[in-house]
Amino acid sequence: MRIGTGYDSHRFEQGRQLMLGGVNIPGHPGLSGHSDGDAIAHAVIDAILGAAAAGDIGSHFPQEDDTWKGADSMDLLEQTRRVLEERGFRVVNIDVTVICERPKIAPHIDAMKKRLGAVLQVTSDRVSIKGKSNEGLGWIGAGEGVAVHSVALIDQCSNFPDSGGTGRGSRTL
Repeated sequence: MRIGTGYDSHRFEQGRQLMLGGVNIPGHPGLSGHSDGDAIAHAVIDAILGAAAAGDIGSHFPQEDDTWKGADSMDLLEQTRRVLEERGFRVVNIDVTVICERPKIAPHIDAMKKRLGAVLQVTSDRVSIKGKSNEGLGWIGAGEGVAVHSVALIDQCSNFPDSGGTGRGSRTL
């Protein structure tokens, strides 16, 4: 088993859709970024890649490459899952903390867990998402943006019961 951590932050930007955890949150400015700015997906990607010692989001999806301009971060997460599997690993669980004053995260947690779980091929009970306030401190507390911390636990595919010892299990947890 291996553990990785991830972090991402973005400022709010008018005229963009707010995407967090693959879910559109209406009525709020979106996040700046080269892709769709989904800070949850980006932090999870970094946590997964870190656990696999496979670099970081910038090494796989560089901002200088226009291929990723405006990209759906769920597509990036899907590609990250494939990188993980190519290295013989699977996601066991993900833990995410979203830090912002607004929007409120709680009403969207179930949808985010389902979306992330589907992309990572784990059940939503293997995905934890929590929203926290920054209690008015700093740029986050001033409502200028969002920061996200994530932890990923991964394991070798051969440790999953239905992998057949090939290192490439197809089990959906």
